[in-house]
Amino acid sequence: MSRVREHWSSKVGFIFAAIGSAVGLGVLWKFPYTVGKNGGGFFILAYLCCTLAIGIPVLIGELMMGRRAQAAAVNTFGHLAPDKPFWKVAGWFGVISSFLIMSFYSVIAGYGMSYIAMSLMGAFKGLDIAQVKEKFEVLAGSADVALLWHFVFTLITMCIVFSGVRKGIEFWSKLMTRGLFVMLLILFFYSIRLSGFGHAAHFVFYPDWSRFSVSSLLEALGLAFFTLSLGQGIMFSYGSYLDKETDIPQMSLIISFAVILVGILAAMVVFPIVFTFGMEPAAGNGLIFQTLPYLFAQLPGAVIVSTLFFILFVFTAITSSVAFIEVIATNLMELVGWERKKSVVLVAAATFIVGIPSACSYSGTVFAPWQSIYGQNFLDTIDNLVSVWLIPVGGLLTAVFIGWVFNKKDAEEAFRQGTIFAPLFLLWHFCMRYIVPILILFIIFEKSGLV
Repeated sequence: MSRVREHWSSKVGFIFAAIGSAVGLGVLWKFPYTVGKNGGGFFILAYLCCTLAIGIPVLIGELMMGRRAQAAAVNTFGHLAPDKPFWKVAGWFGVISSFLIMSFYSVIAGYGMSYIAMSLMGAFKGLDIAQVKEKFEVLAGSADVALLWHFVFTLITMCIVFSGVRKGIEFWSKLMTRGLFVMLLILFFYSIRLSGFGHAAHFVFYPDWSRFSVSSLLEALGLAFFTLSLGQGIMFSYGSYLDKETDIPQMSLIISFAVILVGILAAMVVFPIVFTFGMEPAAGNGLIFQTLPYLFAQLPGAVIVSTLFFILFVFTAITSSVAFIEVIATNLMELVGWERKKSVVLVAAATFIVGIPSACSYSGTVFAPWQSIYGQNFLDTIDNLVSVWLIPVGGLLTAVFIGWVFNKKDAEEAFRQGTIFAPLFLLWHFCMRYIVPILILFIIFEKSGLV
């Protein structure tokens, strides 16, 4: 007897869940810096064009396939091409990617949870930047503390997904994504008052050809693909919870431009603070856990601003991690026949265990010789494996499947269902058949260092 599939209670619920899954930590710490160092306004224009050329077509394709098959990633390929079982591999790429991302994502998000507590206690007050950096090194190098927050974050994510699509994912995504936008706007209006706001606006929006190059275009291409949660199996599952009347191309446009808006808002929150104190912009852990806490401590209302920022950081992480757990659990429910609660608990436990070496990456208590052997710590190795190979290759296989394997008549019927953009089918199909695979190959070449 087949299990009745849950669906979103409303289109708004789906939009918030999809935006939440796409607005990950990369949008908060990578997007602003990437825009600034690659030509500002020119890069944003290139990113918009790449989003139209690759991001939105693939997003439409994944959502459309999930809805058509009413299944998660692996079974979607099995249902749409039952005589070609090889293509289930494309679905497995997404499932494995989400599993590995969740294993280290919860470690980084755990640092953010620790920083909420540190901000509330005024732990950065009176420290110079070297001392703030040392605090992060002590936190990251303390295996027991890192494991504690890794566990807490995984547990929170598990509890949300445990409750199902409507009561869990949809309810909490709507709440946290709305909260995310509110916190971003509060911090944005706070940043407007800072002396570095004009410098930040110039850094982000001024079209500077000297900072734009072919490598910038390739980076815009990769950013357009990665900031929409593509190639991770997420949108197949989320698409399978859509009803037949949902306009998928329209929803894809809304989601894409919401993600772009969040990225730009994040840039205009972070860089006014950085430039107000004459600091050089940076990306990643250095910006979030070392530079910003020091700068927050110099601002009026330091405790409130710092705490609000790290709550925003954790909310951003949770809305994405919920999608990672859901992808893996949904596939297990379909492939093995387990109930949701059992699947979610086992997936959460597995990602926690696999994430232990990542949580201990800076302490050297697990796989101590790893960095000297492979040139980078365990967390960075897994991140590199996923971002360079698993996600792009999974996206490439999906594009090739839609363009060349999936029956064109069925694809047209699925695309046109419920949409006002039906006349664009031929353009979309042409993109998926010819343009998207080539662009994803460029992403693989750029990420692997071949270009």
